[in-house]
Amino acid sequence: MRVHHLNCGTMRPFGGRLVNEGGGLLGPARMVCHCLLVETERGLVLVDSGLGVPDVTTHVEHLERSWLRLTRPVLDVAETAAAQIKRLGYRTEDVQHIVLTHLDRDHAGGLPDFPQAQVHVHDVEYQAMLRSPEPSRYLGHQWRHGPKWNVHGSSGGERWFGFEAVRDVPGLPPEILLVPLVGHTRGHAGVAVRRPDGRWLLHAGDAYFYHGEMADSPHCTPVLRHFQNRAQEDGPQRRRNQDRLRDLVTAHRSEIDVFCAHDPVEFERHLRAESTVDRC
Repeated sequence: MRVHHLNCGTMRPFGGRLVNEGGGLLGPARMVCHCLLVETERGLVLVDSGLGVPDVTTHVEHLERSWLRLTRPVLDVAETAAAQIKRLGYRTEDVQHIVLTHLDRDHAGGLPDFPQAQVHVHDVEYQAMLRSPEPSRYLGHQWRHGPKWNVHGSSGGERWFGFEAVRDVPGLPPEILLVPLVGHTRGHAGVAVRRPDGRWLLHAGDAYFYHGEMADSPHCTPVLRHFQNRAQEDGPQRRRNQDRLRDLVTAHRSEIDVFCAHDPVEFERHLRAESTVDRC
């Protein structure tokens, strides 16, 4: 399998070094929507989908003014997963599966661009979306086209590096796994992908927001710390899962590379690594 790292939605919130720990105090910071495109023998697999073409063109107002003011997304069609996949020489129809960490707007926005794909999500997240306890969190226009939902139970599964209830994704190679990471949302999950060299990538979604949270001396910028507390569904569980992810990084640094959805430092590191592999 080959893995591509895609930024499917740049955001420029105000806050400068209070967000990124660099630059001015009041200037724009930078955040990304880090997605994966995985080439497999069973077709293309997209891990998270960022903002979609409708989100950045005809349906911008559906993203909600408060979110737009807070995140200040670039809204560039060229950044959508659909556009980037076409630049790689594929068709959107080649994406057979989309595996979501959760259903927030900046993770599920690309679903309408791939109506033929199977969409994999944990059952608790799917049920939370159906009940819509927070209409501002789950945006119905992103699945109005009627996705081919493939909902997976959060009970059972196997142990994986100390994590419980880790599941294979039906229809996908065993090198792609769903890892429960509840806290940010009710059914939040990580997605693990095993590269051909045997090393695992773990896309931790919004289980954390800042690379410093995985450091030996964990730290987070003030704005991102505040946002995580504000956006969480289960604070104690979110913090426990952050601790577990940090332990995973410490104990298995040579076997697993953990990254989150919005940190530009982690994203650029993976782009450099991907470029190195291509040159080889």
